[in-house]
Amino acid sequence: MGRSKTPFFLSKFAADLFFTKSPIFKPNFVFRRLIIPLNPNSSPNCSTHVHNLSGFRVFSSFPAATNPIFDVGSYDERKYAEELFLHDEDDDELRKISVRAIFLCTSVNLKGLQLELSSHVVRPTSRSTNHIALRFCNSNPDYMDVGVEENPSSHSYMVVFQYGSAVFFNVEDHEVESYLSIVKRHASGSVLKESETRNDDYVVKEKPSLTEDMQGGPDYIILKNLDIDSIRIISSVLGQSIALDYFVSQVDGMVKEFTDINRIMEKTGTFTMDRKKLFKLVGKANSNLADVILRVGLFDRSEIAWREAKYAQIYEYLREEYEVTQRFGNLDYKLKFVEHNIHFLQEALQNRKSDLLEWCIIVLLSIENVIGIYEIIREANIALV
Repeated sequence: MGRSKTPFFLSKFAADLFFTKSPIFKPNFVFRRLIIPLNPNSSPNCSTHVHNLSGFRVFSSFPAATNPIFDVGSYDERKYAEELFLHDEDDDELRKISVRAIFLCTSVNLKGLQLELSSHVVRPTSRSTNHIALRFCNSNPDYMDVGVEENPSSHSYMVVFQYGSAVFFNVEDHEVESYLSIVKRHASGSVLKESETRNDDYVVKEKPSLTEDMQGGPDYIILKNLDIDSIRIISSVLGQSIALDYFVSQVDGMVKEFTDINRIMEKTGTFTMDRKKLFKLVGKANSNLADVILRVGLFDRSEIAWREAKYAQIYEYLREEYEVTQRFGNLDYKLKFVEHNIHFLQEALQNRKSDLLEWCIIVLLSIENVIGIYEIIREANIALV
């Protein structure tokens, strides 16, 4: 009886799974898992994902196996398929490293920060002086496996750039603010408000079995191994991208201001702006462009990427993924719009000033004529007397 019911149930279950339309499930993987155990001879530890497999029964073709393979009453096809798929994805994957980039101020005193945290500074691998890398001991047991203490992914890292970006690796969310408070103490520029702060999240995956040096994906990158140079390369692109977001928002604010002025001019035929405010906008536009090109170093070639091809591949991929060049092109286009409006308003203010000077000259000439007429009349009266 058990021999006839079990194959029938297996064939029905396999057919249902094979024709399912779920995008997560792969039927060939399920057939393989029915033969090979999910995690043979393994014991749970801090780095092992333990799934709820209480619904799994031992498979046997002998008549004694009268119980079905799965408990139909508690079986959830999608949930079980997701668990199997996620486990299969983690088989060859060593570790996931969370990355967070934050732009918190416009300038950082790197020398002061280096003196305060001198014991955590990682020795530089290039001649670049616009950033420092800091390494901290990671207390998270998930990253403290035996034999990997020297692996960069088993520590927490913070890479701070002179233009105000900070990039964190393996840092828990509740610890980020404490690290930022240290950086803010050495902010030599203006510290951004919480509403102005820009941040971005990313994920780095390590797969030693990867045939290539790297492989990209949506919001993550897969590396064969994560070393300190990879950390510096990833940080440089993410730091530039998050800083570019801030400067784009600043230029967007100027574009909105000039758009409002143009609409008022369209309705009233005039505008109300003094020369001092216009000069402030001119300085802001010029400083933003200079910061993006000179301080952020958006077009500076990375020495690490220039030295080794695998780092150049990571560098170029991330710049393409974050569309750094295209976004700078959009920023430059908006700055050209701002520059055009500034020139127009400067000419309008200059014409307004010229008109004022002309009226002053007319008034002075009129006063001079009145005085001249008065002198003539007075002299005539004296002569008559």
